[in-house]
Amino acid sequence: MNDKERVIELLQPYLDNDRIYVVDIQVAGRQGGRLKVTILLDSDAGITIDECASISRQLGGQMDEMNFFGEAPFTLEVSSPGVDFPLTFSRQYVRNIGRQLAVTLTDGRVWKGTLDAVEETHIILDVVPEKKSKSQLKKEALLQTEAPIVGPTPVPFEQIQKSNVEISFK
Repeated sequence: MNDKERVIELLQPYLDNDRIYVVDIQVAGRQGGRLKVTILLDSDAGITIDECASISRQLGGQMDEMNFFGEAPFTLEVSSPGVDFPLTFSRQYVRNIGRQLAVTLTDGRVWKGTLDAVEETHIILDVVPEKKSKSQLKKEALLQTEAPIVGPTPVPFEQIQKSNVEISFK
């Protein structure tokens, strides 16, 4: 069992019967110096700073007591993923319905639009047309490329490489 799996196992009692879920765990600096354990947690209603601090204190104390990394010193950081962190679970997509997303597909295309719905196997993204210059439009017409995807479009989860919420200050 690697460090990440061991941390997940220790975290289970603090996840409030899966109300809180693990988004990511990173353990860095294993060779020699101070280790840094970063845990990103979230919930369907969001997670508070107080909840993160409480879990950090309890988990950190437990890890200290059991000499989790032997004699190696470590820093534990528990927080929520920031808005710049990619969406990875359908639960995260549900919380972001109505927001603007940039979705990178496994074939490299990037679709931007409003997240309309989340289904079991896919999301519905209301894709906005990409703004192109007249020269780009003319070139595409000459090359007879396929028509761009526009409007409500189902995007299967297995075709999503990465999704980020687009922040707008308009």
